[in-house]
Amino acid sequence: MKFLIVDDSATMRRIVVNSLQRIGFKDFEEAGNGAEALAKFNASIDFVITDWNMPNLGGLDLVKALRARPDGKGVPILMITTRSVKEDILQAAQAGVNNYIVKPFTPQVLKEKIDQILGATQGAG
Repeated sequence: MKFLIVDDSATMRRIVVNSLQRIGFKDFEEAGNGAEALAKFNASIDFVITDWNMPNLGGLDLVKALRARPDGKGVPILMITTRSVKEDILQAAQAGVNNYIVKPFTPQVLKEKIDQILGATQGAG
């Protein structure tokens, strides 16, 4: 499974990659903002993990743009962000985010959210 990790913080991208590696994943592509992520998104990407607050196309707009593309409609998307108010979580869900993690997080929480998303998307397919 190949992940596209989108965050304007290189440190945060490294934390996500390290967490994914600790739970057994090995294939990653990285992008520093939503515009870069859209340029890198292709059929080899199986799962998108994105931040919300980024320059040059934020996470919410990235999700909307991916959901508008035929090849992005069904891709699982997990948002990892500091935004924790209920309205933000609802807005992300309405945009097409499959699940949501508030920073900071543990590899175990990341694994649980990925398992939830994959279980739901596989069950629906």
